[in-house]
Amino acid sequence: MTDDELKELVASLAVSNAALTVKFDRTDEKFDRTEAQMAKTDKALKKLGVTIGSLTNNTGSMTEEYFYNSLKQKPILGKIKYDRVDRNIKGNIPTIVDEFDIVMYNGDSIAIIECKSKAHVNDLKKLMDKKAANFRQLFPYYKDYKIYLGLASFSFYDELKEMAKENGIAILKNAGDVPKIEADNLKAY
Repeated sequence: MTDDELKELVASLAVSNAALTVKFDRTDEKFDRTEAQMAKTDKALKKLGVTIGSLTNNTGSMTEEYFYNSLKQKPILGKIKYDRVDRNIKGNIPTIVDEFDIVMYNGDSIAIIECKSKAHVNDLKKLMDKKAANFRQLFPYYKDYKIYLGLASFSFYDELKEMAKENGIAILKNAGDVPKIEADNLKAY
């Protein structure tokens, strides 16, 4: 390779390098703009998440309030009358932390009512599989009491209602000014 060819090669590499530098600078600018837009989007999504979370919490609170007030006025589940109705009962031991939306008490029975604005099968399964056992462990004073379960919601689908009935769980739903309670086949847990 001659000196002239070498100089020409170095010159073309310098031009190519300059062109790449310009392209990299443009790419960096695009990344910076994208990063700024992503930051704005993240901020908007967080704000939306807080709003949706607040809306969900408000709906859940309204559901609990409706069923609590109704059961407080008429503390009966199925054919069982209760003496006391409490809400948002929290228990905490090293191995279990749980909260119970509505709990009804009498001399030998407890009714645990889980409230959901729109009930789903996983809510029913959690109620059956965990709530009664957790309550007994968190509140050993009631370990010998019969525990009955209820699922309260403004919205049920037919399969869920059937599954609840098959498992002896009361269904509490909105029926105008008063709740409609279906608890003919309660089962103690």
